[in-house]
Amino acid sequence: MLALAAGGGAVLASPAEAAVTIKTFKNCTELNKKYKHGVGKKGAKDKVRGKTKAVTTFYVNTKLYNANKKSDRDKDGVACEKR
Repeated sequence: MLALAAGGGAVLASPAEAAVTIKTFKNCTELNKKYKHGVGKKGAKDKVRGKTKAVTTFYVNTKLYNANKKSDRDKDGVACEKR
């Protein structure tokens, strides 16, 4: 499967990313049932305050994130992040 890179070139999407069914979840409770630590786009990092540790175990899939980015309240590229 081909995807467009930021510069307009084509790159291969990972087989795992290509095989995921893209679903828009009603809310974070529903999303976290399937993706325990949330969903993020490629290259995203959880934004945290204070001494809280960032969530790094979220599922990475840009298309799935884009379908659910309404649930990314802090706009850090990770929707429904949870420890």
